[in-house]
Amino acid sequence: MNKIVANADAAIQDIQDNMTLMLGGFGLCGIPENCIAALVKKGVKGLTCISNNAGVDDFGLGLLLQTRQIKKMISSYVGENAEFERQVLAGELEVELNPQGTLAERIRAGGAGIPAFYTATGYGTEVAEGKETRAFNGRQYVLEHALHADFAIVKAWKGDHHGNLIFKATARNFNPMMAMAGKITIAEVEELVAPGELDANQIHIPGIFIQRIFQGTDYEKRIEQRTVRS
Repeated sequence: MNKIVANADAAIQDIQDNMTLMLGGFGLCGIPENCIAALVKKGVKGLTCISNNAGVDDFGLGLLLQTRQIKKMISSYVGENAEFERQVLAGELEVELNPQGTLAERIRAGGAGIPAFYTATGYGTEVAEGKETRAFNGRQYVLEHALHADFAIVKAWKGDHHGNLIFKATARNFNPMMAMAGKITIAEVEELVAPGELDANQIHIPGIFIQRIFQGTDYEKRIEQRTVRS
């Protein structure tokens, strides 16, 4: 099955207002830059975005925040985005903060068909407010529910026509688990190759989880903060 679409615009063409999206990446590493730009251009609004962080003010998901296209963020770390902070304090943006490991496991559970799980992380803090708790072997745990999305949008290093994906180094981050948790998963890749060109033993996500794939262009691959020795 050929899953190739022409570009980001074609890949996200049926994403509508008020949908829930998962967007891969950690900081600005491994984010689907082309699809984010296409979403800005399309102008869809009322989005719930599940992502480890919210980009920075002028890049990544920060672009969707600038245009008020995001209604709610389900995230872990959001400290690099002043516009995010402004919108939250002004009551313009809903936010659901998760410990980073909990967020990863909620996404993984969604892809694995596990409806919920118990974790000790967050017990006795604001994270646990309003959630069911239970003791196991004398220790308290918090019930966390799996996450799903109408669309998962991921970015890989290499992919083939069938949607098999290879991620490069730490750019793998949240991308593989998100690819499994979306009803429809879109993959943008730096290099699109013919079937059989990828080493089967090196594939991180098999194509069964991918519905659309395209070769992206003009990746900036920004770094939030660069620190060098004097």
